[in-house]
Amino acid sequence: MSVTVARQIVRIDEDLCTGCGQCVSPCAEGAIQIVNGKARVLREELCDGAGFCLGVCPTGALTVHVREAAPFDPEAAEPLIAEKRATYVAQHCFRCGTSEDDVPLLPVRSAGESTWVCMRCLPSLIHG
Repeated sequence: MSVTVARQIVRIDEDLCTGCGQCVSPCAEGAIQIVNGKARVLREELCDGAGFCLGVCPTGALTVHVREAAPFDPEAAEPLIAEKRATYVAQHCFRCGTSEDDVPLLPVRSAGESTWVCMRCLPSLIHG
């Protein structure tokens, strides 16, 4: 018998997913992969439910829902996280170009695009 718990987990709307793959990189644990041209949560125990993948989806196909799922398994995620670190490419603020290595970035949608913004540029994005 497999154990499940009520927790946050990413749901991908297949009808909205274009298979662009932008959600794969922010998923540090490697839960999301592109399979047959669509994003899929392949292993629920690798999805931490943080939702970093949501903001970069250009079609809004990803949402986070509370439901019964396998518990998050940090030990299973660690080798995948280490593998991603080896091929890490820093994201940059679309307004000022600052790297996520220097300041925190947030995923945002701007002018119909999914991108990243730093905390310094966020207020001007919100308030104009």
